[in-house]
Formats: sequence, structure tokens, C-alpha cells
Amino acid sequence: MTPQTRRVAAYGVCIRNGQVLLARWISADGAEWGWTMPGGGLEHGEDPLDAMVREVREETGYEVVAERLLGIDSRRRSLTGPEGRIDFQSLRIVYAARIVSGELRHEVGGTTDQAAWFDLDAVAGLPRVDLIDAALELHRDTPPTGRIAQT
Repeated sequence: MTPQTRRVAAYGVCIRNGQVLLARWISADGAEWGWTMPGGGLEHGEDPLDAMVREVREETGYEVVAERLLGIDSRRRSLTGPEGRIDFQSLRIVYAARIVSGELRHEVGGTTDQAAWFDLDAVAGLPRVDLIDAALELHRDTPPTGRIAQT
């Protein structure tokens, strides 16, 4: 039987003046990277909204408030772990967030190493994780179920 694991994370979609705030994720060995929405994994017992606020602050320097829940993106993948294949599920809770204070800065010693604003029109050309496309679709289309069609 293939080992199973699940990760629950919360992310903030911050859009202003036609730009979106992104963080650059890097692998532990630095070999892989891609732009992603600021956010990350919940600590045990942590509320998802609180996790989103904490993670955006840690990764970008901004204090945010949630404006609304956009939805949940659920993905299942087969990954290679240290002991073979893993059946991995990621549950990504996505909020629309508004910046209320702070200044843009980069995270030090975390899973991201940069934060930056990008024109929405430029996002398609960026090296990015699939969460960006899902989160922007949730933001744009606001599906009534909070769920986008999986491709």
C-alpha cells in the first residue's frame, strides 16, 4: 500500500492597481523554484484565516485582512519521497486579502526567498506553481461552490 499524506494550507490573493502580490517558493536544496501565492501550511490547531494572515506577513512583510473566502483547491499527486512513492493530497484554502499596513520585504530562512508585485497580464509568463492559476481563477470567477473544475 502506498503511504498517504495530506497538507492543509491557506493563501491570500492580494490584488491592487492591476498587480498581484506573489512570493517565490524555493525547494530546500534550492534546485527548484517558482512563484506562488503568499501563504502556507497551518500549524496544528490554527484557524485557516489566521494562518493566511500569519503566512502573508512572514513571506511579504504586509499585514492583511481577509475580505472573503474564495474557495478551496484540492489536488492529489503521486510524489517521490525518501522511501518511495507517496499519495499526496494538498488542500489549499484561498482568501481574497487586502493589505492594511506594512512594507514589502523578503522572507529570510523560510520556504520563500522573495516577494514582489507583478502585473496580472504578466503572470502567465512567469515560472509558477499551479496554485497561482487556481487562485486567480477563484478570484476572477467566484464559483458559487468555491471550487474550480479540475483539469
